Amino acid sequence: MIDTSRFDAAWWGGFIGDALAMPVHWYYTRHRIAEDYGDITTYLPPHNPHPDSFLWRSEYTCTGSTDDILHEQARWWSGPHDIHYHQFLHAGENTLNVRLATLLAESLLACGRYDRDDYAHRYTDFMLTPGMHGDTYVEECHRAFFRNYGKGLEIDDCGGEDIHIGGLATLAPLILFHADDREALRAAVTDHVALTHKGEEMAAAAALYADLAFHLLHGASMDDALSRAEPAGHSALAFPYRDWAMTRADDEVIGRQFSPACYLKDALPATLYLAVKYATAPRDGLLANVRMGGDNCHRGVVLGTLLGAANGMPALPAEWVDGLYAAADCRRLLEALRVRVS
Repeated sequence: MIDTSRFDAAWWGGFIGDALAMPVHWYYTRHRIAEDYGDITTYLPPHNPHPDSFLWRSEYTCTGSTDDILHEQARWWSGPHDIHYHQFLHAGENTLNVRLATLLAESLLACGRYDRDDYAHRYTDFMLTPGMHGDTYVEECHRAFFRNYGKGLEIDDCGGEDIHIGGLATLAPLILFHADDREALRAAVTDHVALTHKGEEMAAAAALYADLAFHLLHGASMDDALSRAEPAGHSALAFPYRDWAMTRADDEVIGRQFSPACYLKDALPATLYLAVKYATAPRDGLLANVRMGGDNCHRGVVLGTLLGAANGMPALPAEWVDGLYAAADCRRLLEALRVRVS
């Protein structure tokens, strides 16, 4: 039996983790986090300059209407070296990959099941329509997909191999939709990530994340979920997180042991370390994730979902739930998902 409070908190936790970290996303000069934004405990809007921005080194050139995904934001890609990736987002607003999670929820509710063709249609329409989101940065996976889509490739052939934790950022709706069926959940998440993030490493990471959430939603503790998770031989399960949680500082584990960057081999175990250390303290864990910089948005999505599923709604500050920029829309989708799976 699924705990409704854990179900709800798993939904909200991912949105919260992303929105809290958004102003300091991809900060690698950690002391600048406090210098630029103070002690972050709530949602803040981003601002320029961004000390570690690599937007000016990112490349994408569209050829026409079937691959124009930058729209009015294209001019910032060849501009100054310190442009914030999310410069136009509001306090509490979610980044592009998390917006796509709500698109997936809409597809699940409309179809009554996971339908990759339906989601792909929504995804391409969303990305190719100007004004659908305000994010300046569009990740490499989307650029690779639409380069191929613009060439006329079939949908299943457009995605490229990708090993970034951002590939897990859309999965919470699938996790909740299939929260009572472990096998269906595993099949759905691996099928879904393969649309834009092909490869065994991403498929295994998606399966592990979903299985951890599954056990948590059914009442397991974080330690129990890790001990029961499949695939059991995943490399991210090989580390002594509990020992590190008691003996090491966060910036020693995420910085020396693991890079704070976006690659799964470091980002996934870094997230699991925070999940273990802050297993009963979601607020502290999500703020610790913000302070670690790097790809803290996408770590924050996974971490927030897991900590929410482990603790339930009482552990999430109400002001964080209500303060999300799209709180009303998120609440509408959650209520519909809850009805669908009850």
